[in-house]
Parts: sequence; C-alpha cells; structure tokens
Amino acid sequence: MKKLLASTCLLTGLVAGPSFANAAACGDVTIAAMSWQSAEALAYVDQFILKNGYGCNASAIAGDTVPTITSMAEKGQPDIAPEAVVSLLPDVVANAIADGHVVKVGTAIDEGSSSGWYIPKYLADQHPDIKTVDDALRHPELFPAPEDPSKGGILQGPQGWGDTVVTAQLFKALKAADKGFVLVPTGSAAGLDGAIAKAYEHKQGYIAAYWAPTSLLQKYPMKRLEAAHDDAEWKRCTTVQSCPDPKPNYWQATPAVTLVSGKFAKREDIAPALGYLKARSWSQDTVGNVMLWMTENQATGADGAKHFLKTQPDLWTKWVPADVAAKVKAAL
Repeated sequence: MKKLLASTCLLTGLVAGPSFANAAACGDVTIAAMSWQSAEALAYVDQFILKNGYGCNASAIAGDTVPTITSMAEKGQPDIAPEAVVSLLPDVVANAIADGHVVKVGTAIDEGSSSGWYIPKYLADQHPDIKTVDDALRHPELFPAPEDPSKGGILQGPQGWGDTVVTAQLFKALKAADKGFVLVPTGSAAGLDGAIAKAYEHKQGYIAAYWAPTSLLQKYPMKRLEAAHDDAEWKRCTTVQSCPDPKPNYWQATPAVTLVSGKFAKREDIAPALGYLKARSWSQDTVGNVMLWMTENQATGADGAKHFLKTQPDLWTKWVPADVAAKVKAAL
C-alpha cells in the first residue's frame, strides 16, 4: 500500500516540492470532492490553491471512495483524490499502485481516521485510570444506559454501518453483558449524535461508538478508549456480522492519503502541483474545527475551504512557496 511508482517526472516533482512555483502553469486538473465533510473541504482547499496559486484549470467534481478510486485505476480520471481511505479497497488500490495506474503522493490527515469507543473528556479527566476498553467495562455505574440506569450503556450507530457491526461483535467478544452493560441502539446517525449531545450537555457518563475527525468531537470533546488490534481476527470475525465466535479486538487508525492517477503523475506540467500535494496535510483537530464551522454555518466544502485559508495562514503557507502564498491570499 505504501509502495510508490517512481517515474522520473514524479520523482522530480516530489523531491523538488513547492520550489517549482515558477514552472509553466499547469493545465486541466480534476479533483474528487468526496461525500464526507473532511474530504470535501480538502478537495476545495486543493482546488483553490492549485487554481489561484499555481495557475491550474482546477475543478472539483463529485466523488466517493469506491467509484472514484476504481475510475482512477481503470480510466485515469479524476486526477486527484485528496482524501482516500485506501483500506476500504485494499486489493484494488494495491493492484492499481503496483500497475502504476494510481500513485500515493501524500497524506491527507496526519493521524488518519480512527473509529473506536469514546467517553466524554470530562469523565476521562475525573477518572484518569480509565484508559482502555477493559478499564471502562469495570465501571458500568459510570456509564448509565438511558432506559435502564442500573446497567452500563454503549451507544451504537444505525444497523448497516461497519462500526455498528464491529461494536456488536466486540460486545460479544468482551462479554460486556456479563459485566453489566447493554447495547443502546440509536437508529440513525442523527440519533447517535443526539444521544451523545444530550448526555454531554447533562454531564452524564456514556460510552459511544464514534470516529474522528468529526465536527461533533470538536463540539463535544471525547477520549478514545484503547485496546489491541489483531488484523487476522479483524478480517475473520470482528467485521463479519454472522461470525458466531468473535475474539477481543479493536479498530486501528486508518490512513487517509492523497492519490493521483498514474497518467496525471507523468505529466510534465504538474511538477509544482505534485510538490504541493506532497507537502500538504492537516491534523484531525484542524480539519475537525473546519467541519464544526461548516456544520454550525450550514456551509459547503467550498465555504469551509475559504474559511480555513482565511483563518489558518500560519499552517497552509508552509505547504507552498512565498509567491504562491501571495497569489492565494490575493484571491481570497
């Protein structure tokens, strides 16, 4: 997954990085704006910088993980997938990279994306000894279920979500019912968010299956509980709803990377753009704040990108040379 195709042109772009700002302006560039907030915002950050800073005819088009990466591998379009979760298509991506049809050029989110069981930060601060899933399961009294406070509750998302399957399998594997816990179905994404918000605003304890980065985690800070991950068990049973004998296991952080098509990587007019994509990444906290602003202002990814560029120049100007930064600032 981490192997890179190393054509002469690509190596030139990656090694030289942003210093190629004065090279010939690049031509048409298509950027996949995925359907979730963080990826959509990053796509429009890239579109704005490549268009206004590097002179590319950059356009953002609608995308999603499976169709976008499959199209990049088979058709060479779109040119860029700013935030791709390659673990969702491990074989497709690995084969496409090996064949040179897709190239990993950088990182989208420094820490990747991470699912898990979360507890509210105020409770974690009050009980610093609770660091792991096992620690939390020793204290059902700290996490009262909404319908039956005599039991500990674990909030889960709607049926059909991968994280909901994993939560149910972990609940069985860890014998959480024998430790005084029940699963609390919330029915929908909105229901899960609402249950967390209600508990948080009343300073109640809870365990919730959730993920980062999200706007909700910025509004309601939570601590991710830790546990060990076993990849073979993950594939065998943890993610398989019908598997009858799950063993204790847990999520691991999933890399969120930037991919380009092999055809795009070989173009001689985009060395500066490749240098920018290699240098550009942001943290869960940074993108989470952008997502929170988008949520609170009912803003689009394009709006979120401009908000980020206007308010975080100390970060993004490190991704580009000074003359490119000046052009981007002038366009805001």
